[in-house]
Amino acid sequence: MRKKLLKTLEQVAVTDYAAEGKALARIDGKVIFIEGAVPGDVVDVVLTKSKKDWAEGRVTAFRSLSPERVDPFCPHFGLCGGCKWQMLPYPQQLVYKEREVIQNLTRLGKITLPEVRPIIGGEDTRYYRNKLEFTFSSRRYRTQEEMRAAGPDMPAPEPGLGFHVPKLFDKVIDLKECHLQAEPSDLIRSTVRDFALREGYTFYDIRQHTGWLRNLVVRVCTTGEVMVNLVMGYEDRVEGPRLMDHLLAQVPGITTLLYTINPKWNDSIHDLEPKTYYGKGFVTETLEDFRFKIGPKSFFQTNTRQAERLYSVVREFAGLTGTETIYDLYCGTGSIGIFLSPKAGRVVGVEVIEAAIRDAEENARLNGVEHARFFTGDVTEVCDDAFFAAHGRPDVLITDPPRAGMHEQLVRKLLEIGAPRVVYVSCNVATQARDLQLLDERYRITRVQPVDLFPHTHHIENVVLLEWRG
Repeated sequence: MRKKLLKTLEQVAVTDYAAEGKALARIDGKVIFIEGAVPGDVVDVVLTKSKKDWAEGRVTAFRSLSPERVDPFCPHFGLCGGCKWQMLPYPQQLVYKEREVIQNLTRLGKITLPEVRPIIGGEDTRYYRNKLEFTFSSRRYRTQEEMRAAGPDMPAPEPGLGFHVPKLFDKVIDLKECHLQAEPSDLIRSTVRDFALREGYTFYDIRQHTGWLRNLVVRVCTTGEVMVNLVMGYEDRVEGPRLMDHLLAQVPGITTLLYTINPKWNDSIHDLEPKTYYGKGFVTETLEDFRFKIGPKSFFQTNTRQAERLYSVVREFAGLTGTETIYDLYCGTGSIGIFLSPKAGRVVGVEVIEAAIRDAEENARLNGVEHARFFTGDVTEVCDDAFFAAHGRPDVLITDPPRAGMHEQLVRKLLEIGAPRVVYVSCNVATQARDLQLLDERYRITRVQPVDLFPHTHHIENVVLLEWRG
């Protein structure tokens, strides 16, 4: 559904950045959140939402450009939602991200902070993602220029393979190149797309729920291993092997090729079983000296080198001496607990997803970590007195929840558990601030460290150390 346009404001001076990558201007005491601008721009803005004290809008024309701007490096910039901050120098991106952490913790959390450490930026600001998921669509996105050039003779919808256009669920940008993932990512995508178009294969139509090819998931590891999962709407025992054999012949760097049949109306594959067509069915990635087995459904931090830095901060904040019992909540595939294991007396991981726990157990065996145990279940139900009696009370508790943060019931459980130190890792500082406000009842924040895992986006990870007040 298109947003209702309210009115246009002319020659608005953008003064600052707000949360989630939006620019900010103030007019007659009213705050305007603007998409597509940077501080220093002077723009015309069409409002899409207007309240008493604030409004939202998007740029319709640039009157003058900010001196902070740099030329975007990607031809899809402005359409794709993946790297919205390309027009900002990376050091300036870090300034805004660090400031957003401080503002969220103080404004939303309303808590006393120690001095926030300088943000840890990434050495690689391009080709840093180890995993990308591309979508096949029967309708590729056409730009305004294309539609004007075609006029009344607009051709029929054409298929495409790439990323969804922001706020348009049924169209994708037909990517020609992507600066998020190293080769052979572009080669894999173009090989599959070109062969599929040449052979007349149908791309998925999300409106009608028809078509054969649905998704292409590519993982490129720092170890050199490459995993591809081709997701199809139904099994074709003739054309499926033809497509996959062609891909393997054209891209010999692929070490594992799988395919998944997804007849559902959504794209999730957590309840489906990928089938191995070539290779061992998984890849191996490393964090420092630790090895991790990653399957097609495994969760793993998408920026491997910055994940090492993130986990190093967690290790430092944990303050381990070799005897402590660590509880790793939302442990996923066990990566943080295993990373900290050499300096821990015991590692106890809890995760609600059973498949992730199986991965964690296998990763512990792969790294020879014998003092780690992993359990499936909800933390608020698993961590009772009998559990503590069996596995010990935590000296250090690590929590790394999803973007929604922790449920209030879990926060209350942490206050009940009363671990001397809590290390809270978050990919959403706003929900982290909310949870920290509740934890402030018994804990004080002693260290804060932002880490940038996603250059050219507004996303950021933040690590906070809390110590028991007594």
